[in-house]
Amino acid sequence: MLISPTPLSLICALILCMPLAVVFTVTSPTNIPLQIPKSSTKAHRKLNLTPLPPPPPPAPLPLDDVSLLRIAARVNSRPPRFKKPKIAFMFLTTTPLPFAPLWERFFSKAPKSLYRIYVHADPRFPYEPPFSGLFARRVIHSKPAQRFTPTLISATRRVLAHALLDDPRNSMFALLTPSCIPLHSFNFTYRTLAASKKSFIEILDNEIGAYDRWAARGPDAMLPQVSLEEFRIGSQFWVLKRKHARLVVSDQRLWSKFKLPCERWDTCYPEENYFPTLLNMRDPDGCVPATLTHVDWTGRVDGHPVTYNASDVGPDLIWSLREDRPRYGDEVNVNATDWSGSERHDPFLFARKFPPDAIEPLMSMASDVIFRD
Repeated sequence: MLISPTPLSLICALILCMPLAVVFTVTSPTNIPLQIPKSSTKAHRKLNLTPLPPPPPPAPLPLDDVSLLRIAARVNSRPPRFKKPKIAFMFLTTTPLPFAPLWERFFSKAPKSLYRIYVHADPRFPYEPPFSGLFARRVIHSKPAQRFTPTLISATRRVLAHALLDDPRNSMFALLTPSCIPLHSFNFTYRTLAASKKSFIEILDNEIGAYDRWAARGPDAMLPQVSLEEFRIGSQFWVLKRKHARLVVSDQRLWSKFKLPCERWDTCYPEENYFPTLLNMRDPDGCVPATLTHVDWTGRVDGHPVTYNASDVGPDLIWSLREDRPRYGDEVNVNATDWSGSERHDPFLFARKFPPDAIEPLMSMASDVIFRD
């Protein structure tokens, strides 16, 4: 027989079961469905990321030399590590480049990542035909440059500054003229220069006429910055390492003297004195005292080297220029631990002076002679 529960027993049972109900309520997970509006999903799928705008173009370089050189003097004196160095080919000209087709052939098989071209074109002269091909848009802001004046030094420092600022990978800087030609292929030229730890610049002491050149601005005008004993002579065509290129654009001390006008024009060749004097005073051990641009001074007394006739241009001339040996300083003063008159024989890489009408015989033997090493 079942006993009916009393009201008191029901209340007691309810009190005893209440904790279990609380525990179950707290520990039981509650699944709340995530409602994502369809419109939001569609908007996410249609979202187009706008690409970042390109960086602004670099600010134009100053047109005045003082500001230009000041900026160039701040560049890193060493090219980036772990990247192949570049060679800067710098042309000083007052005419269209008559041997542009030969130089185009010279660069034709060279990776563009290994060289840069710069042209300083005196604005006083017409350039017809205009620069084209590899030389198009390679003319820097140029100013008049005249022989027997310091303006040739200014032009060189100007193009050096542009080359330094244009590409941090420019490691060697070769100065050339319209009458220069290459004597080897680009690969040979590049390997020779890229392997060198020194600049190539002719540095001569005790040359005939040195005093007249030193005193061309006045008997004591060069003092105290440059004494006669420190004065040097050399070819204006050289190949400089990056650290020496920066040294040239940052110099103010010697430039303060070499920029003075000459009193005697017939002994005034600033571009042949400033660079060898500066490098010899600042870092003689960092230079090979020889130029790699061949030139023939045989029988010349007017300050101009021999200009070859177009009829003389042939394989024999190219081979003879290649085999000739550079003059290393004054020879007797050369450090025998680095090189000596009988041991060192760097190859000439360039040669001058060639007349414009020599382009035909030069092009005819370019592949089989000039660029065959």
